[in-house]
Amino acid sequence: MNSIEEIANVLKRLKSAVIFTHMRPDGDTLGSGMALSRALSLLKIRNEVVNEGEIPEKFLFLPGFDRIGKIPASDAEGYICVDASEEARLGELQRIYLAGARKGKVTVNIDHHISNTRYAKYNFVRSRASNCENIADLIAAMGISPDREIARCLMAGIVTDSGGFSHDDVNGDTFRAAARAADAGASVCEITYRLFREQSRARAQLYAETISRLRFFLQDRLAVALVTQKSLEENKLRQDATEGIVDFALSIDCVEASVCLMEVKRGQYKASLRSKGKVNVNEVAGGFGGGGHMLASGCMLFGALEEVLDRLSFAVSRHLEDA
Repeated sequence: MNSIEEIANVLKRLKSAVIFTHMRPDGDTLGSGMALSRALSLLKIRNEVVNEGEIPEKFLFLPGFDRIGKIPASDAEGYICVDASEEARLGELQRIYLAGARKGKVTVNIDHHISNTRYAKYNFVRSRASNCENIADLIAAMGISPDREIARCLMAGIVTDSGGFSHDDVNGDTFRAAARAADAGASVCEITYRLFREQSRARAQLYAETISRLRFFLQDRLAVALVTQKSLEENKLRQDATEGIVDFALSIDCVEASVCLMEVKRGQYKASLRSKGKVNVNEVAGGFGGGGHMLASGCMLFGALEEVLDRLSFAVSRHLEDA
């Protein structure tokens, strides 16, 4: 693996770059991408940030997030992936990234997931509460002092991936990175409210309906929330409105692991998994082709709902037996 200084030197030599963020984008991948984009721009390096999907509306108050494209608008010398543990996490953009890699593009991978496959030519992977902590170190190594735009992007990623500084992997590095972002002009109050608390009446209604139908398994140690396509359509909401629902069940005293199943289409579910520590949900998700962290991971599941629930329950039970 490369050092952060080596990655910084590689990026500073680029004349142009495309920054790839992962599918179903969250605050950490978007904050990482946009903070790095601003830093490259300050160094006069032409760049753009891309994501295959729709950017969740709640992030659009942040600088430049409305300019994120779905595909690269022009060719570039370097392809940089942020907060993506493997190429497949890029979704439809994987094809473009791999084609560029085969043509000899300078490929860079900056991530914090323990499941990262070190797929680029240059890789920096350090397990932390958020990838924005790695990006903050990278920007410093590039000789850039964060301005308010960079700081707000970094704070968004730190706050979201650390669960508002509440996750088990939060440590002094997390608070130090946040403190530097705050010193540079990022408001924790504003970002926390806009990303965690502010919601529409329709989203509040969906949340209430979903929580009222929680299902429990394994002597109440596993809780599963289901969001159907019908519920989203009736409330006129996009898929990103389900973010955060998975965290509610984890607050229940007897629950060790929680899952939010979002129906993508008939027979296909996006699963978000969370754990208090006894269940390694990275390994659970990995068994279904997904991954992430020990305490927070995701995957896709296919089949009839009750079959999906049986497979999930069995996978989680194996970890509870070992705890």
